[in-house]
Amino acid sequence: MGDEVKGRVEWFKDYQFIGRIESDSCSVILGEGGISPMKLLLLSVAGCTAYDVVMILQKMREPIEGLEVEISGERREEHPRIYKKVHLHYKIYGDVSEEKAKRAIELSQDKYCSASAHIKLSGAELTYSFEIIKS
Repeated sequence: MGDEVKGRVEWFKDYQFIGRIESDSCSVILGEGGISPMKLLLLSVAGCTAYDVVMILQKMREPIEGLEVEISGERREEHPRIYKKVHLHYKIYGDVSEEKAKRAIELSQDKYCSASAHIKLSGAELTYSFEIIKS
């Protein structure tokens, strides 16, 4: 059996909700005045793959100095308004090998990033690009 994650969303006021994951100290405001759940989903994908790529490049002993992941998504017009296209752009800082950077991203997208897997399983097209910004 897999790890169980528990969280809670509470109605705060009007159309604002506060979300908390049991094991984390962070709270997120959802809705009016906060981040929408669908935008949070995009940030989850970017955060998941960013974590993977940094870890993989470090294990490859690549001199990564920084990483930014930009993400954009296009949603369907009809309900449910799920994402139909998601694009990730990785900005990798440091003297990182292009071949190893590509491999780290592929491993994240094809094997490790559960959030990306959810997007793909929904039928969305997930694409990526990357650039290396040398020191």
